[in-house]
Amino acid sequence: MATIKLYRNTKRSVEVTLLNVKALNKSFYEQTTLDLAQSLLGKILVKETSEGIASGIIVETEGYLGFSDEACHSYGHRRTKRTEVMYGPPGHAYTYVMHCHCLMNIVSGPIDVPEAVLIRALEPQQGIELMQKRRGEQKKLTDLTSGPGKLSQAMGIDKSDYGKPLFLERDGGIQKDNEYSHAQGHKSSKDKEAAEEKSWIYILEGITPTSIAAGPRIGIENYGKAKEYPWRFWIPDNPFVSRRSKKAK
Repeated sequence: MATIKLYRNTKRSVEVTLLNVKALNKSFYEQTTLDLAQSLLGKILVKETSEGIASGIIVETEGYLGFSDEACHSYGHRRTKRTEVMYGPPGHAYTYVMHCHCLMNIVSGPIDVPEAVLIRALEPQQGIELMQKRRGEQKKLTDLTSGPGKLSQAMGIDKSDYGKPLFLERDGGIQKDNEYSHAQGHKSSKDKEAAEEKSWIYILEGITPTSIAAGPRIGIENYGKAKEYPWRFWIPDNPFVSRRSKKAK
């Protein structure tokens, strides 16, 4: 049985098994977006596929605050087929492809307030060999999931995960399948075929960091004042964080 270990900066160092860790309940995702982005640090993202189980502790996130945030996909009340899930209830996966990489986001904010939290980096836990197979066996451990595109590839996260709830209880080790209805129209026939292969994605309780760093988000240099907002959060000194920030607070 795999155990959960965090590199440093935790309130406890006791190893626990995935079977002893509970799935986050629905109410956990009903926080404000920036609170959720910080509360997700230390939680465990899990993806189950026919290839096996891969999991990692979330060590870096970014918050995107909807209508007034120039870097957010829903800025200025934009509503498209891709962003439809953002207008629904919180706690669902928002996956999309950018520069050939699939990125994993969690819908936040109340219904019709389209906000999200981007998962930027994980510390690998279970299924490291599977991650290496997906990313390339020559990759260093610290390079497997130290970025949003990297972690999606390593975890097997793709567009077929769009709209899936992350909060449902597990039944006999398998998450109950009940995808958010808004997501159905977004999926291509290829994505639907992939979903039929049965995969599950969810987030478990984890370990509480003793401190959290904050700074500007990454890769949004052309988005006006939004590039300065300190809405990126990470666990300090963790070697799996995608990038150190000179403006960290």
